Amino acid sequence: MALIKSVRGFTPQIGENCYLADNATIIGDVIMGNDCSVWFNTVLRGDVNSIRIGNRVNIQDGTVLHTLYEKSVVEIGDDVSIGHNVTLHGACIKDNALVGMGSTLLDHAVVGEGAIVAAGALVLANTIIEPHTLWGGVPAKFIKKVDPEQSKELNKKIANGYLMYSSWFKEEDKNK
Repeated sequence: MALIKSVRGFTPQIGENCYLADNATIIGDVIMGNDCSVWFNTVLRGDVNSIRIGNRVNIQDGTVLHTLYEKSVVEIGDDVSIGHNVTLHGACIKDNALVGMGSTLLDHAVVGEGAIVAAGALVLANTIIEPHTLWGGVPAKFIKKVDPEQSKELNKKIANGYLMYSSWFKEEDKNK
């Protein structure tokens, strides 16, 4: 069972039909929507400021979400995929965006609707990634515009895939 821990009077609130891996850690001021999944070795640290997560969000293995005390929060929209081993520190991810594996996003960065952050990218503090664009590199830079329908289709496919994967684990848990 995932570790869900209260701190400073805040207890995480988890929406309906969410999957939390056995060793996921969710702490403090975290509010998560419905149909989300938080995968193995993932840490959502809402101890120093708030983390808000929309519906149908998948936060993949080894990812860490954290904030700055009284300065930055994490906001994630609907139908977002956060890849494996991402560090998301006080950033905002809009609907239908994709954050690639191993990326780091720093305080007050904003990833626009339908945007894609390439694997391994470093998105510096205060960077604004326009909707429907692809950014990558260290530090991350604009690479190209992304067709809005292709972006939405890709991100919905990944989000739906993670809903299916999480159902496998829920079935296993019911059969125990």
